Amino acid sequence: MKDIFGLDKPAACDEFTAHLTTVHDNAELCVVRSILEGEKIPYRVRERGSGGMVKVIAGYSMYGTDIFVPKDMLAAAEELLDAFRNGEVVEDGDNGAEEAD
Repeated sequence: MKDIFGLDKPAACDEFTAHLTTVHDNAELCVVRSILEGEKIPYRVRERGSGGMVKVIAGYSMYGTDIFVPKDMLAAAEELLDAFRNGEVVEDGDNGAEEAD
């Protein structure tokens, strides 16, 4: 039944982007967006099926939300999400600590 309505695979985007992940609630969507924005990785968000309308009515979509990134940044974005999901600390080179003399 899902394949009839196009819910079995990510929503179509364009030839320059690749599917990064599908999230199923607003909290996870906010976390993924924050991670991508923090690393300056551009992204697109697309609702599956009629999820956009369902989200307006119910406040969330039970169909899922697909997140796409540029194809050349897909590996870096996947690495960041994997690190987050596995609870790994990602160092950015500047931990904000001042060195004492």
